[in-house]
Amino acid sequence: MNSRESQLQAFDRLLTIMDELREQCPWDKKQTIQSLRHLTIEETYELGDAILENDLDEVKKELGDLLLHIVFYAKIGSETQDFDMADVCNSICEKLIHRHPHIYGDVEVKDEEEVKQNWEKLKLKEGKKSVLEGVPKGLPALVKASRIQDKVKGVGFDWEEPHQVWDKVQEELEELQVEIAAGNQDKIEAEFGDVLFSMINYARFLNINPEDALERTNKKFISRFQYLESKATELGKPLMDMTLAEMDVFWNEAKKM
Repeated sequence: MNSRESQLQAFDRLLTIMDELREQCPWDKKQTIQSLRHLTIEETYELGDAILENDLDEVKKELGDLLLHIVFYAKIGSETQDFDMADVCNSICEKLIHRHPHIYGDVEVKDEEEVKQNWEKLKLKEGKKSVLEGVPKGLPALVKASRIQDKVKGVGFDWEEPHQVWDKVQEELEELQVEIAAGNQDKIEAEFGDVLFSMINYARFLNINPEDALERTNKKFISRFQYLESKATELGKPLMDMTLAEMDVFWNEAKKM
């Protein structure tokens, strides 16, 4: 692998290229922090896809795209005299040192769980009024639910045993069935949300990332459905003209592949 000197040289090269693009490229000159936002989100999802596929070469490329965005934001910040790349780096360095007193101080911890608990306590000492302030409002609901549960766990608000969480899942399912029978759509939606929230909680106790689990299922479904489509094309028969029984034959074939 590259030496520290080579890594620093590569980073300096990227900073130089960013300076040149900002000065000379019409597109790059036009960008603002606001205009880059949606592109950054897209790049983050592309990195997530590459990680799920365990495609390390693609992970490397997507990390580069994301790093470019970080450098881009820092360049814009330097032009407005608000912050530059050194400020960004020093800010995260100071935060890491402060949040790891078991490494840079005299605090002792016995395991990963204590590290996470100390992290949340330190954030409250820094002036945050709620441990949930660190959960971005714009997160997708499933990811947000997972982060909320992880955050409150850090201050001890959590179930003790997995079976307790599973009991809660069953309780929420029963309440959902009651509202379905009653036919109140608003309450059905509320109870369905409770079921999802409790299932996400249960996933945490099983050491499963619910977002990753659902995305794997999405990919599996897409693969099987596209196999079904290809078979229908081979037969020269549109899917809408096939019976469910006919489609099920190819679906089962796809599952065996």
